[in-house]
Amino acid sequence: MNVSWHPQKVSHLQRQQFNGHRPVLLWYTGLSGSGKSTLANAVDALLFEQNCHTYLLDGDNIRHGLNGDLTFSDIDRVENIRRIGEVSKLFIDAGLIISTAFISPFSSDRKMVRSQLPEGQFIEVFVDTPLHVCEARDPKGLYKKARKGEIKNFTGIDSLYEPPENPEIHIKTGEPGFETIEVCAQHIVTLLLNMGIVSAK
Repeated sequence: MNVSWHPQKVSHLQRQQFNGHRPVLLWYTGLSGSGKSTLANAVDALLFEQNCHTYLLDGDNIRHGLNGDLTFSDIDRVENIRRIGEVSKLFIDAGLIISTAFISPFSSDRKMVRSQLPEGQFIEVFVDTPLHVCEARDPKGLYKKARKGEIKNFTGIDSLYEPPENPEIHIKTGEPGFETIEVCAQHIVTLLLNMGIVSAK
């Protein structure tokens, strides 16, 4: 291809210094109905209140536009994550704290995105909610449809989910210390403070 990278006058470091915090990708992963989007939204709001420059990419929202041409086959799931990884890299380059809420069921895909970012800029957040809890919630009625065979390739039913082995942040929803979304969100923000990604205001 006759394509070359065009240099920019404003550097990544300048953007980071202007924003006043380190840019990172908070990669929320977990089953459908685990609470990924709700938790990511809560954390994003807390960070925004602390004057952090943030943005949230949600799986359903992205499939309304950028990834609207993709199905839920294994091949398209890989492409879905590849595109999100590329978009996230641009946000990171802009110096933002970017959150993504995607099932991202395959560990190889999550590792691929991690490998494209500098050390410390990919933070895997495993929203660890048991299948039976997610299925009992079933906020969109998707599990019910999947059990009836109306939805194919549904993660946790007839498509594999590979849980993270060593996530930077492990949220065990419902267990002591993780009883509510608010508690979980504050837990994540506190960890980001301890990691030196954001500063107390």
